[in-house]
Amino acid sequence: MIILIAGDTHTGKTLLAQRLLEKYKYPYLSIDHLKMGLIRSGRCPLNPKSNESELTSHLWPIVKEIIKTCIENSQNMIIEGCYIPFSWQEDFIPEYLRYIKYICLIFSEQYIKNNFASILSHENIIEKRLPTALTIEELCKTNKYNLDQCKFHNYKYILIDSVYQVGIDKL
Repeated sequence: MIILIAGDTHTGKTLLAQRLLEKYKYPYLSIDHLKMGLIRSGRCPLNPKSNESELTSHLWPIVKEIIKTCIENSQNMIIEGCYIPFSWQEDFIPEYLRYIKYICLIFSEQYIKNNFASILSHENIIEKRLPTALTIEELCKTNKYNLDQCKFHNYKYILIDSVYQVGIDKL
């Protein structure tokens, strides 16, 4: 089984992946780790400040082949990150899709407005991040976009609307 955890920045993808690893003992890949490995190695023209579209177009071709390899070898893996395109299903034949579970974590606009300081205060729970210039408006816009895309594609999502509780039981 491949579990893809998508969502905007700060939604708790890495924390959920860590919880799943602890429960199911599935290894997980943070696409951010792959990104930083490629950047630090000098093997790609990107940098940590590259825009999300550019990063996705560079990282997703690698990630999708990792997924295929895991499926072909009957291996489980959790993959989390912002760089999973909403068109991801198009990259897999139906036989492979049976082994992929997708979930997107989304903050509601109200949650962001009521908890923005708390969201920022938890940004380093699992991984150390560079300081961010993230704004409420930007976070609201990108989370709304993700919600709209999940609804359009009929993807499963967890809407974080009042209390932050993203547990493995919601998968």
